[in-house]
Amino acid sequence: MAIHIPRIIHVKQILQRSSSLKANQAASSAPFDVPKGYLAVYVGESERKRFVIPISYLNQPSFQDLLSQAEEEFGFEHPMGGLTIPCREDIFINLTSQLGGS
Repeated sequence: MAIHIPRIIHVKQILQRSSSLKANQAASSAPFDVPKGYLAVYVGESERKRFVIPISYLNQPSFQDLLSQAEEEFGFEHPMGGLTIPCREDIFINLTSQLGGS
């Protein structure tokens, strides 16, 4: 069993950036409908759709691969103001369905 320390560090960096963005948006009185223990992400290649997912997904290797793709494409500057994942919506739904059932 291997531990992927670099991926954990990347996830922490993404979450820290996401937290600071949330604080900035909260200061501008933007509504937040994301319950505690969940994270809002934007998914899609051209038109992006918002999904609210459990933060437990961040520990899953298949989801960490998506986060690596997001880092490669966007770095830590996400145009939607939240975590943006550059994959097709149907692939994301399939992946999260599998993660939710496990």
